[in-house]
Amino acid sequence: MLARAAAAEATRRRILEVLEALLKTRFRSEIRLDDVAAAAQVTVQTIINIFGNRSTLLSEAYANLLQGLRAQRLLPEPGDIDGAVSALVEHYELFGDLVVRNLAEQADPELIETGKAGHRKWVQRQFAASLEIRQSKERRSLTDALVCVCDVYAWKLLRRDMGRTRAEAEQTILLMVKAMLVSK
Repeated sequence: MLARAAAAEATRRRILEVLEALLKTRFRSEIRLDDVAAAAQVTVQTIINIFGNRSTLLSEAYANLLQGLRAQRLLPEPGDIDGAVSALVEHYELFGDLVVRNLAEQADPELIETGKAGHRKWVQRQFAASLEIRQSKERRSLTDALVCVCDVYAWKLLRRDMGRTRAEAEQTILLMVKAMLVSK
């Protein structure tokens, strides 16, 4: 009985891992259950038996991706500007293309809004000390500016459109963040 449960859990995990890998390279609408089943070495019926439907499978895979994403971005302590930007760029190196694809696809507005709100909270957490000393209006404007500079599209412009290396992109974002935090 325990061996059967362990095998079932291993199959479930393998299916989710396959889908998470596919989500990093394809639009959601391009992923078919046949693709997931073939890569996970199961049948489509097995996927349906475990997850019920494609929507539930996608939701679980996204939940797993988001959990890893949040944990990675929260590693640096608030106030560690270099660490925050490094973690941000590392996050974008792992998930940036996926995030850009999801924004372009606009298939899950709730996920997009959750991401936007989470990004703003991350900015407020990481740069809290610099934001707290500002007046309310200035704090809001500075927060907005930091949200923009730390946005996935800034990374995309540097890495994908301009062809900068990871190190160059990180240095450029860090330069912009530090310039904003020291200006009055």
